[in-house]
Amino acid sequence: MLELAILGLLKEQELHGYELKKRLTETLGAFSSVSFGSLYPALSRLEAAGAVKAVEANPTPPPTMPMTGSLGGEAAAWRARAAGGRRAGSGGRARKVYGITDRGEQLFEELLATESASGDDDRNFNLKLAFARYLPAEARLGMLERRRAHLVERLAQARGAIRARRERLDEYSRSLMEHGTEATERDISWLDRLIANERSERKGLNP
Repeated sequence: MLELAILGLLKEQELHGYELKKRLTETLGAFSSVSFGSLYPALSRLEAAGAVKAVEANPTPPPTMPMTGSLGGEAAAWRARAAGGRRAGSGGRARKVYGITDRGEQLFEELLATESASGDDDRNFNLKLAFARYLPAEARLGMLERRRAHLVERLAQARGAIRARRERLDEYSRSLMEHGTEATERDISWLDRLIANERSERKGLNP
């Protein structure tokens, strides 16, 4: 799943490690706990497979120091700028950024298509949905319909469990289970809207 997320984000733009971790957190809530300890090994695996390339970004030029009108002030500003560069340890070197290769594009499509067959994993589905725009329309609709069928089955099982155990459940346990069924019902309604929009768009393209 992490490799799929990395390739999907790099497909949009080249990113350095810190920015990639930030985008994973912002875009994919399921990956909010990704650490550099798991991110960089994943990048190394993808690089070894030829799916990711590491390049050097253009260094950011230092800002132009304004003239202060004071020789002592300008000298102090120059020293501060030079010290900042030394502390950064850049020495004129640029930050490494990562980009997707042709092989990475192919691998991304393969992973996305493979995962689309599964509808019973919440994190898998959320991840795939984040990149659903890259799926063909038919595959995207199939993914949504499979997910809906799974949630309908999950809802029926949950309701059955509540009925079977009602006499043995205390108020709080029953309330928690009912809360779960309500959340599943909302997810089904949300999917119904997505599916209807998908079918409407397909009908518009094929009148």
